[in-house]
Amino acid sequence: MDRLSEAERWLRQSLRDLDAARGSLAGGYYEWACFQAQQAAEKAVKALLHGLGVGAWGHSIVELLDMLRDRYNIEGLMPLARELDRHYIPARYPNSFESGYPAMYYDNEVAERAIKAAEAIITWVRERLRELGLAT
Repeated sequence: MDRLSEAERWLRQSLRDLDAARGSLAGGYYEWACFQAQQAAEKAVKALLHGLGVGAWGHSIVELLDMLRDRYNIEGLMPLARELDRHYIPARYPNSFESGYPAMYYDNEVAERAIKAAEAIITWVRERLRELGLAT
């Protein structure tokens, strides 16, 4: 598969994950909204990496963005990436916390913030892909 097609596949799934995060937020599944927002942003960054012909492995948005540091100014995205990466494991696993389970530790405000962070990263990625002539 060529890099353009691969970038498009990753971006399309990123946008679906973002929609799923919004649905989880609306349904009160705040922990899932946060995880899905993390996934949406991760897949968007991977879309750009694939579009550039760079291998994209791993799940840390911080590390994936760092792979773009020589080409783009990513500093403004790093706080958003750090916030989203914090949701990769704790949003899903009860043993991430001393007691209770993830739903006890997530609320509307946290989920809204995660979705906004994902939206900002996705918007930035889409702009870079458009500059490369790779996305709409």
